[in-house]
Amino acid sequence: MAQFNDWCVWTYESIGHHHLGVLTAAVAHREVGIQATAAILPSHYASEEKVARALARLGKTAAAHLIETRLPITKPLRSGDLGEIYATEWINAHSGGYSAPIKRLRWKDHREMAMRGDDVIAIQQDPQSQRLLFLKTEAKSRVALTTQVLTEARAGLDKDAGLPSAHALMFISERLQELDNTPLADAIDDALYRHGIATQSVRHLLFTFSGNAPDALLRAAIHSYPGPITQWCLGLRVEDHGTFIGDIYERVIANANNA
Repeated sequence: MAQFNDWCVWTYESIGHHHLGVLTAAVAHREVGIQATAAILPSHYASEEKVARALARLGKTAAAHLIETRLPITKPLRSGDLGEIYATEWINAHSGGYSAPIKRLRWKDHREMAMRGDDVIAIQQDPQSQRLLFLKTEAKSRVALTTQVLTEARAGLDKDAGLPSAHALMFISERLQELDNTPLADAIDDALYRHGIATQSVRHLLFTFSGNAPDALLRAAIHSYPGPITQWCLGLRVEDHGTFIGDIYERVIANANNA
């Protein structure tokens, strides 16, 4: 996990039935954040089993090369990927029961291409009815967060009447089938083709990762939302945003070569 509690300070507030949270990286714990992120980042690009098999069969150099060639090189793509990774990690650890069933960056067409569609769809299954609840997520990473960036995120969340797209859910279902998680794949198919997805079974997460303070912008985004879907807005602030990202990816490469 990204261990946010070890390197960030939290603030949290409710706005009606919506929720706003801000995580601010503590300067004194910057290195903790880099180490924690670098430790989990490779698993978002390649499965642990894939890396372990490469290490066992081909040796340390080949395993390190496998990891390094999955990582994006350009700053914008590293930034965008890390925003999605942090959103996924926060959901899995702190969302109160939702989890992202796949790490979709493993299926990128090319390391220098961004993936299309909903950034993250997390799922929670009712233990009695087996019906699914969905957390549709848009993640944005910028040195300077702006209203325009949040407007773009809002447009993504509002697509498909605010519901997770059928295409994104089909993609997840197919990957789960490949990973032998047939029960959850079937539950997604049931939601798509048998029961339908009701608005009340969906929540939105607008996740930002930025160098500037997101509080006021996220609060305004909540106040301006007129729809019926509960909104979670969460901002992660790291003041030296660009340098921090670069240091994380360099640490991943160094760790792979020194494993």
